[in-house]
Amino acid sequence: MFVDALLGEHREDGHLVAWCEPNPVRAAWYDRRLEAAGLVPLPRYEPSDLGRMLAEQAVDALIVTTPDHAHADYVVAALDAGVDVVCEKPLTTDAAGMARIRAAAERSSATLTVTFNYRYSPRNTALRRVIASGEIGDVVSVHFEWLLDTVHGADYFRRWHRDKAASGGLAVHKASHHFDLVNWWIDDVPETVAARGGLRFYGDDGAGRPPGDRPGLGRDATPDDPFGIDLASDDTLRALYLDAEGEDGYVRDRDVFAPGVTIEDTIGALVGYRRGATLTYSLTAHSPWEGYRVAVNGTRGRAELDVVERAHVESGRAAADLGPDGKRRPAVDPSAVHDPGASDVRPYGARLVVQRHWEPAREVVIEEGEGSHGGGDRLLLADVFRGPGDDPLARAAGYVDGLRSVAVGVAANRSLETGQVVRTADLGVSLERTAAVRAEAVPS
Repeated sequence: MFVDALLGEHREDGHLVAWCEPNPVRAAWYDRRLEAAGLVPLPRYEPSDLGRMLAEQAVDALIVTTPDHAHADYVVAALDAGVDVVCEKPLTTDAAGMARIRAAAERSSATLTVTFNYRYSPRNTALRRVIASGEIGDVVSVHFEWLLDTVHGADYFRRWHRDKAASGGLAVHKASHHFDLVNWWIDDVPETVAARGGLRFYGDDGAGRPPGDRPGLGRDATPDDPFGIDLASDDTLRALYLDAEGEDGYVRDRDVFAPGVTIEDTIGALVGYRRGATLTYSLTAHSPWEGYRVAVNGTRGRAELDVVERAHVESGRAAADLGPDGKRRPAVDPSAVHDPGASDVRPYGARLVVQRHWEPAREVVIEEGEGSHGGGDRLLLADVFRGPGDDPLARAAGYVDGLRSVAVGVAANRSLETGQVVRTADLGVSLERTAAVRAEAVPS
């Protein structure tokens, strides 16, 4: 996403100067992208040489898109070098990383932006406007259910995400998006978290495991196996993963029922907020359809947002491109493309309904834009590369926003382990905004 932006719409806003990438095959693939755009290949640095790269290349900003557990290392190194940082969510995976980043941000003159692109999706922005307008009064409770289907949801159990030490589990890696949305929608600070869940569907003992022997890799599945994945049929997946395996041994397509999964596929959480609101949250990573439902109850009424990103999936190995039989497979992540499927019962799209007490319900028109996430990605990239303009909705997210979203996921993980309610204050990291904060994208 970032490379395409800097080669396209944001070509005049900045230019790439180097890769910090351990796999030479992947770096070469991106170099070919640059050459196709009329640019020259870039110098490549190993992760251990990050500091030298920042100095030698006079880097102004570092974009961090590594596996989640490594975010803190790169963010802290760049901030300490006075280099601005753009970091993918989640900001980090544990309390130790949170503390390191907070300390580095407070002592640095550089800025840190967390790319919460869901804030920019028009449907989510519309809900923020409704709540901020006061139309439904003060928020009392939020119910948020997120459903990942058996293509997108399954994919987290093939990749490095299946290892909780690498991803923090879906309570951190995926749900940090969702917790940030609630924090932002209601403009409040999470204080307590209680969670239950586990590995119920995937894994070598999962309830969703088909009978019989399973292949060790998705590529070895039969063509009609709904849990296989055909990396070879997609030019990008083949080039970035299959062709690069020999360099670092990373396997992109482990079977979702193979041993070694340490993350949950089913999570429920109860989150308490400072001003008294309560969030009930549910994440299911094995749903027959993909999307989410949000209900916000206020003192004057209720708002309901229902989103269908994919109505159903068909059996057969998944890939994001045309297969060798000429048939299109379902995209791994339907939120990034228009991949609705077909259903009269569950139509694709988003619907926002508001109803005040003693009044009929009304539907709020959602103005979708062009591109991924209803045009949200394009708006995010404009803020990242041109700086946020005057935005009363405060969509641009800084490091405190990143910490607040991760805090819920980290506390949820502790609650999953202990069975106890966890206070975010017990993580040992302040979630407050202070006048001394300089590394926020948009101080507030």
